Amino acid sequence: MVKSTARKVAIVEDDFDQRENYRDALQQSGYEVDTYANRPSALTGMRENMPDLAILDIMLENEMDGGFDLCRDLRALSPTLPIIFLTARDSDIDRVSGLRLDAWDYLTKPLNMQFLSVRINSLFRIVDSLNQTAEQTEADTLVVDDLSINEESMSIKWKGQELSLTLTEFWLIESMARHPGHVKTYENMMQITRQSYVERNTINGYIRRIRNKFKEIDSDFKRIQTVFGVGYKWNSDV
Repeated sequence: MVKSTARKVAIVEDDFDQRENYRDALQQSGYEVDTYANRPSALTGMRENMPDLAILDIMLENEMDGGFDLCRDLRALSPTLPIIFLTARDSDIDRVSGLRLDAWDYLTKPLNMQFLSVRINSLFRIVDSLNQTAEQTEADTLVVDDLSINEESMSIKWKGQELSLTLTEFWLIESMARHPGHVKTYENMMQITRQSYVERNTINGYIRRIRNKFKEIDSDFKRIQTVFGVGYKWNSDV
């Protein structure tokens, strides 16, 4: 029996008609599709068979923020899983909340099915690019001061201790440390997150959490310097 090489997409949507529309459109685009109507069934199903990408509604049956909770659960299972929120909730607060959970995108309904397919394909190209970089670098490790970045495992150590990072946090640290002293502007960092909607306050939030994680290891950590109104840089002269 030949194993399928199609990418698997999981859709978590409590509206039956919408769920089936998404399924049909993505299957026509060549994807394998698993569908779930609620958070418990989705978590059980994805624990057993993790997809290559997940699309989550936020309101799931009787859970107002079920999609947010599911995103947290999935992040614990797979820090690198591409996650898209697809929802009718279009407030900036919800957008920021979704992106802070390290969703790769936040899309609002109604949505053109062709656009959804194109967006998924774009995210998979990013995944392929990251995987290709990891294959090329193999076990190559970037060392800056007491910082050690392994690009293959996408892990970072500070003074020999590994930090517990999300994928977005890894990208941001790696981008700053690769060019110490060079300022990464907010615009640069927005692109680095690979998210379609990012505000300055979101970047500030990421950096605050990153600093706190370093300080859990080293209370005197001061390597990430704020360049007010512009962005951030890795400072090796501290």
